[in-house]
Amino acid sequence: MSSAHTPSSLHWSDLVHPVVAGLISVIVNYGGTFILVFQAARVAGLSPELTASWVWSISIGVGVTGLLLSWMTREPIITAWSTPAAAFLVTALATTPYAEAVGAYLISAGAFVALGLSGYFERVIRLIPTGVAAGLLAGILLQFGTRAFGGMSVDPALAGLLIVAYVVLKRFLARYAVVGILVLGLAFLLLQNRVDLSGLELKFAAPVFTRPEFSLNALLSVALPMFLITLTGQYMPGMLVLRNDGFRSSANPVVMVTGLGSLLMAPFGSHAFNIAAITAAIATGPEAHEDPSKRWIAGVAAGVCYILVGVFGVTLAAVFMAFPATFITTLAGLALLGTIGGSLATALADAKAREAALITFLAAAANITLWGIGGALWGLIIGLLAYAVLNGRMPLRTEPGSVLSTKKG
Repeated sequence: MSSAHTPSSLHWSDLVHPVVAGLISVIVNYGGTFILVFQAARVAGLSPELTASWVWSISIGVGVTGLLLSWMTREPIITAWSTPAAAFLVTALATTPYAEAVGAYLISAGAFVALGLSGYFERVIRLIPTGVAAGLLAGILLQFGTRAFGGMSVDPALAGLLIVAYVVLKRFLARYAVVGILVLGLAFLLLQNRVDLSGLELKFAAPVFTRPEFSLNALLSVALPMFLITLTGQYMPGMLVLRNDGFRSSANPVVMVTGLGSLLMAPFGSHAFNIAAITAAIATGPEAHEDPSKRWIAGVAAGVCYILVGVFGVTLAAVFMAFPATFITTLAGLALLGTIGGSLATALADAKAREAALITFLAAAANITLWGIGGALWGLIIGLLAYAVLNGRMPLRTEPGSVLSTKKG
């Protein structure tokens, strides 16, 4: 693994921003998409013990892999559970016995380990032009930016407070804008008694082993779809997030380590985890730290937070999920403004690739869903086709317009 940024000396003052960025990424993950895990568990008819084991396995797995990868690479490699796979399981577990689903988790994870060892995924990433990659990222993140302001229609007091505070802090204390709105938002919610912590009990989660069973039906209806939607909906945009902010770690070890982690945790309920995309962008950009060589701390901090949630099982996850939806969406959108702006600037910088990048941006923002495949892959496919037609060729080698040749951050 290699880094495009040379680490510099570390001081205590360097910890605040990346630690907060890591914490926000964790809050957004649990508060935004973790409900899908509980919905899938309910559909599968899992007991509270098996549900808690699922929470334990996926939180510990995500935490350990993200912490290790960030520490080893000195880059902010944020890992997360596969959100599209969790959404898929809400329906798939209704007709698939749980033991067979666990067997499918193992097959899917094994496929990712094999993919990481093969080296093919890194080769694919190297072919994507910078403008197309940046347009794709901006399109994926656009909905989070608009939701930040859409909260004004639902909860004008909370959303308005966060937006105004962000702009004011950006003017006078730019470095502390995201930290400030997190603290201010939490204080506002506590003063209004909108976060009920009275029944909070810290209970240790206990992993429960489920003996996997294998069937052709589970292979075709669970393992194969999970592999494809996680690859295209998580790994692809997740690696492009890192590339867009100038980080150069090879995709192969990332895929292999997260795949191996998923393989180890599958018998305890973990469906899949991978490199994060949306929440990773919170930690990879300038908001996490102005010095790119110190943003890896955000990955370590996020890993520690995930492990703590895993240790206490459903309890802390429920706390994050108790935050009002407006708080989560506004916080995420404002934390991602810098990344969205930087991505758009990069996408439109090269006049020759500008139209292809703009098409990629709009296609990704439209969030097209066809044949069960999400908007990230369709945005990329449409963008690459547009690039090929407009430039008379496909990008078949690493060149000045590829995601590996431009250093940012």
